[in-house]
Amino acid sequence: MFGGSRLKHSSSDSTDKTGVKNRLKKFISRRPSMKTLKEKGLIKDRVFGCPLLALCEREGVTVPSFVHVCLEAVDKRGLEADGIYRVSGNLATVQKLRFIVDQEEDLDLDQPQWEDVHVVTGALKLFFRELPEPLVPFRFFGPFVEAAKIKESRLKVQAMKTLIQDLPQPNQDTMKVLFTHLLRVLSCSRRNLMSTQGLGIVFGPTLMWPELDAGNMAVNMVYQTQIVEFILTEGQEIFSLDRK
Repeated sequence: MFGGSRLKHSSSDSTDKTGVKNRLKKFISRRPSMKTLKEKGLIKDRVFGCPLLALCEREGVTVPSFVHVCLEAVDKRGLEADGIYRVSGNLATVQKLRFIVDQEEDLDLDQPQWEDVHVVTGALKLFFRELPEPLVPFRFFGPFVEAAKIKESRLKVQAMKTLIQDLPQPNQDTMKVLFTHLLRVLSCSRRNLMSTQGLGIVFGPTLMWPELDAGNMAVNMVYQTQIVEFILTEGQEIFSLDRK
């Protein structure tokens, strides 16, 4: 008697499980694909946290539009701002800016809500920090550190220049645009009180970091800062810029 009851329960459980599986399969098959959701505008591709190459391919550029927009805003009204890039903007406002960018809403940095240029620089630094792989890709971190150890200045310049030229095109172009802008920041150093060392401290860990830290954070930070400082100091030569 009990054996028959167990058999009925077993059969019933099996039927229930099969029914659940079938319903689940139907639900999944009816669920719209990610592509369909994006086409309908229900899901949008992010800007923050998106791999640099994927973002540039999506936009059909080699330097992300958001980077251009931020740099233009700083060039326009922030080059002489005290502590530009060192001073933090209001975090809530930075996150609001990020949300608008990720929602692909029209971004006008001339609007009053973005009047604090430190919010713009804060969002730009956040963009670089949130790249899944930094502007200086992981495989280049070690070679850049080795280049930073070169004693002879001329050889160091050539080593850094070669490494930058070997970067993927979006990384190379974005780096050139950013550092050319930072050189303009330095040209106003008497007013903004920013030095190559100050910008190195800010941008070193923002633009490059090793894939595995291996407990060398302090040592890495020294090299990160030194690399950015050196590129800024020799930027005219490294990026083949016209001297004015």
